[in-house]
Amino acid sequence: MQDNKILKYIKEVTGNMPIDWLNITTHRLDIYNEALAKTQFLDQFELLFKDNNSESSALAKLPTAYDYIRLGHPLSCVLEWSIAKLHALEPKNVISFSSKTVPILAVLRKNLLDNKNTQINYTGQLPDCFDAEVIKQVYGYKFELKKVENTANIPQFNGSTVFISQHDDINTMVLHPRIDFLINLQSQLGSVLIINGQDNESYVSDIQHVRRRETIAMTPANALLALKSLVNQSAVEPQNSPVEANKSNVLNSINKITGSNTKALVASSGLSMQYAIMMGLIHEAIEKHQGKAIKFVVPPNCYGGTNDQARRVAACLDNVEVVDLPVDGDNDMVQSIDTVLDKIANDDAIPYIIAEIPTNPRVEVPNLIQLKEVLRKERKTATGEAAIDPVFILDQTFCPNVHFLGEGEILSTVRTISYASGSKFPSGGQCTAGYCIGNQKTNALIEKIEKHLGLCDNEATALQYEILAKQLPSMNQRISTAYQNTREFVSFINEVLPKQK
Repeated sequence: MQDNKILKYIKEVTGNMPIDWLNITTHRLDIYNEALAKTQFLDQFELLFKDNNSESSALAKLPTAYDYIRLGHPLSCVLEWSIAKLHALEPKNVISFSSKTVPILAVLRKNLLDNKNTQINYTGQLPDCFDAEVIKQVYGYKFELKKVENTANIPQFNGSTVFISQHDDINTMVLHPRIDFLINLQSQLGSVLIINGQDNESYVSDIQHVRRRETIAMTPANALLALKSLVNQSAVEPQNSPVEANKSNVLNSINKITGSNTKALVASSGLSMQYAIMMGLIHEAIEKHQGKAIKFVVPPNCYGGTNDQARRVAACLDNVEVVDLPVDGDNDMVQSIDTVLDKIANDDAIPYIIAEIPTNPRVEVPNLIQLKEVLRKERKTATGEAAIDPVFILDQTFCPNVHFLGEGEILSTVRTISYASGSKFPSGGQCTAGYCIGNQKTNALIEKIEKHLGLCDNEATALQYEILAKQLPSMNQRISTAYQNTREFVSFINEVLPKQK
């Protein structure tokens, strides 16, 4: 009876939901309370459920779910709440992902740091993108793989037991006492992870943080499909999207916008793109410079996601370290890079620099000619050998229309990879998908980055490609208009408040 009540209510909610639950990347930021961002939405949603209130006006007043669509959004929260209710679980113990492999990596990451064993059990075949050897070699994760006939054959294990289930029917989730983490793969939608048992409660926040930094929640459109599957007690309806045509259009647009004719890659978010870049470069370093230390040079006050992700990667690998790059205040980016690269060269280490242009939060642009010269400068190790040249990883989210990479451009002669978050200018706030592209000197690196984008199952979804295919052609014009509007506003402030900075 309770199950019927839940399913009936969810059917009404999906029929009456505000349209911005589905088509924009943030919801009700006007009533956003950061301290309650992880709980406030579901607490108030639960009250509506108890009152059997699914009216559009009531749903529209619900506050922001989490802090950003990447970590969670109304429809992913409703999906997780629904599955939890149907299985007598706490909603926080159900976590949806756009990726099919990152939930596995999330458990492996925590167990690596906790020095705890992991056994991954599965029936049939593992996801095609799951490369066990690369995960062990590059990510440093440790685990055992065991194929079983069914959940009854899962053996006792001293550590965490993960069970991977592949069912397009989202209702097919059977928990077994020996399963610590049930990961249900949805071929079209992503995956749903269930954390089973009180002994595993400590994993909740760590797994959510992986979803926030290295991937995204199941997208709104896919979460809605999953909810409809749940309500109808049927398999997910197949979606027909001209993904190859949209993808081709997006890649062509990126080439045109950046002025680079190399291969572009598109990920589910800016941070999932950055994660593929970092892991791809680490993979390249392990193969080409075995045994040498890897240094990611990152401004300490850049966007929290960039800084936090870099430090999270370094925490898992003994040969990876984050080096601070002061860029704001009295610090000059060019001078800071010169100083840091001299030190890394002396140590015979591998320098990877992640920097934003303009800088954050001061919105400063370095002297680009001097920047090029510092990045090109030949350096020596302590023993007089030629030092490894840097890779400059440029976050140009806030100036994606500027050409850095093409033939004859300012960074065309330095190994440079540019990336951008798609939730800003590229999609006009309609999706999170981000992209990266390099110059001619980074073709081999892009291959490795593509490998890890696929391994993490973090490529853009079909709908994200469709949105970008529509939005990217008008991006430069929208940026120009945004500049004009902002310039008018700043001029007005200068006039009426001349002493203000």
